[in-house]
Amino acid sequence: MLISGSDFRFKRNEHLKGRKEIQEVFGKGKRYSCQGARLFVIKNNLPYNRICFTFSKASKEDRKAWNAVARNRARRLGREAYRLTKNRLWSGHDLILLIFPEPLFSKTRLQDRQKQLESLFLKAGLIK
Repeated sequence: MLISGSDFRFKRNEHLKGRKEIQEVFGKGKRYSCQGARLFVIKNNLPYNRICFTFSKASKEDRKAWNAVARNRARRLGREAYRLTKNRLWSGHDLILLIFPEPLFSKTRLQDRQKQLESLFLKAGLIK
């Protein structure tokens, strides 16, 4: 069976935006944690999921490693891991993935981020 490329796109309406919506997910959403990340989940009553990728504030010793380049790389890996996993998830949820700073000179690979996300989605009961 051939799956079209559009099924795997990370569409504009799948981005969780707006301060009020993001604060609601942080405030009322259920939390699921694993090493290096935390997932916040709340139902949204839409036929699709929306997600936001954000980062915890780094301590002074982590700031060197957690610069804009590192944050952008972590965001790209998170988006790609989510894009590859999203077709296996139940729809109708708002999600926030909070990523914690990595140790200096360590690089997370796509496979690591994907395992991390799958672990969080399993804990949250979102995988079909």
